[in-house]
Amino acid sequence: MGQGFPKDFLLGVATSAYQIEGSPLADGAGPSNWHVWCQQPGRIFEGHTGEVACDHYRRYREDVALMAQLGVEAYRFSVAWSRVLPEGVGAVNPRGLDFYQRLVDALLKAGIGPMVTLFHWDLPQALAERGGWANPDTAKYFADYSAVVFRALQDRVSLWATINEPWVVMDAGYVHGVHPPGLRDPKLALWVAHHLLLGHSLAVQQGRALGVGQVGLVVNLEPKAAASEADRQAQERAHAYQNQWFLDPLFFGRYPPQAEEAWGPFWEELDASPLSQGKPDFVGINYYTRGVVGHDPGAPPPFVRRLSPPPERSTAMGWEVYPQGLAEAVLWVQERYGALPLYITENGAAFPDPEPQQGRVRDPQRVAYLREHLQVVAGLLAQGVNLKGYFVWSFLDNFEWSFGFSKRFGLVFVDFATQKRTVKDSGWFYRDVLASRGANLTG
Repeated sequence: MGQGFPKDFLLGVATSAYQIEGSPLADGAGPSNWHVWCQQPGRIFEGHTGEVACDHYRRYREDVALMAQLGVEAYRFSVAWSRVLPEGVGAVNPRGLDFYQRLVDALLKAGIGPMVTLFHWDLPQALAERGGWANPDTAKYFADYSAVVFRALQDRVSLWATINEPWVVMDAGYVHGVHPPGLRDPKLALWVAHHLLLGHSLAVQQGRALGVGQVGLVVNLEPKAAASEADRQAQERAHAYQNQWFLDPLFFGRYPPQAEEAWGPFWEELDASPLSQGKPDFVGINYYTRGVVGHDPGAPPPFVRRLSPPPERSTAMGWEVYPQGLAEAVLWVQERYGALPLYITENGAAFPDPEPQQGRVRDPQRVAYLREHLQVVAGLLAQGVNLKGYFVWSFLDNFEWSFGFSKRFGLVFVDFATQKRTVKDSGWFYRDVLASRGANLTG
């Protein structure tokens, strides 16, 4: 598996604002689209919300201390746009911005490096009511908001991600309607994707003008496999739709050539050439599984359906455990887009964890999942791939969007009734990875 992890390779954990913070309206914050969405009956499993979540907004010092206890070197978190700009634009809320300044200071004091994500799905509701990402003005508003956060934190933060998984914002929100705004309009979704890319590009340009360090984009990549020989074209369309759609425009100034096959001439209205001004300094790859796909003329574009994995090798999300797909995704990015710096910005798994027993949570499936994927990462480093870091999703069990609190991804078990944190076996395993620089992965 190679020689483990060099000292300059970051080993960290990741979370996002709405999923852990709670107190969504505290200290002058405005509501987000997810705050409003969770109040609508039937949207979230058993009516769960992020009103309290992990109460991280009030317990961040405790959480940073727990990260330090595990030896975590880097922490990827997101800023809630509506805390900083309650209306999405206009007046800055200094108390909202102050929370993130205090968090960064606590991290640095503990020797933990911050990676800041500017948008992880929680859009100010005021902007959602103006059309959200379907409105091209949102791209400019995002760049303006990014500049506010850049200026506040650039003296302490040098790793930035603009948008987390823009494909999910588009696909879940505008194609399948399971995330806000709950629409099923594939053609509008293309415009949403375009505006997300434009927002990223404008934010990158703001960051470069301010000299803030490295500004990247985080994408969820999923190698695609054809269910049969007859599904090869479906595989290519699915790959272009999920894996190329948010990278090709930034590197090549054009959308994938498979677009016309799936959407017809409509896609030509989208001029991707200006987007290459937002070529990222790094690509963050969120990897969980692969997708086995088949042609389905009854599905929305790109006319594909996913097949279920064998249950003995799947997670609580129904995702196949497929570690080699991580290598496939990373090597594909390097081959297609060049040897720019890459980070694994999310990797992890939900399993049906038992309740803590005598201060211990036994989660052997997650330990095995992390071991297998970290072995792949070590192998990629041994091949000379320009990987700079790896972040486990997630540090804490948290609010898993439409699944509420029913899916646990954390290295740390959270009792949501009491907010008690209990490090799982996987958390102690990761501590040993950090302490040994991966030497324990061969055991």
